[in-house]
Amino acid sequence: MSEAAPHIGTLRERPLHASLKRWYAEPGDRFEVPVGSHVIDIVRGDLLIEVQTRGFSSMKTKLLRLLDDGHQVRIVHPVIAAKWICKLDDGGSVTSRRKSPQRGVFADVFSELVSFPTLLDHPSLDIELVAVHVDEVRHAA
Repeated sequence: MSEAAPHIGTLRERPLHASLKRWYAEPGDRFEVPVGSHVIDIVRGDLLIEVQTRGFSSMKTKLLRLLDDGHQVRIVHPVIAAKWICKLDDGGSVTSRRKSPQRGVFADVFSELVSFPTLLDHPSLDIELVAVHVDEVRHAA
């Protein structure tokens, strides 16, 4: 995996987004690559891969431009299958860990797809859902 110098897109990157990019990466992938006026999370040959951990509405314009320019685009979207809440003390030691009742299902993505309904059957767009287990770390206040 080739690493580029830190880009503005990675400076505010949340841990889940960064972890998914590392997990999804294959040898030869390039990261945070400018394509036109956009920056793409992962470029794998002719495939542009966008990791989207939040709502899809913010990427509508980007998708329209990339697809109109003839690019193959894959959206990778996590669905939280299990979540653990870990509390840390001031020294960084875990004081408690419990399983959250909150979890997602793949059908949850349908509420996001309303952001770009006209693109859902576009032959150059695919969406890959990834079931993830996450630890939410909370520090003592």
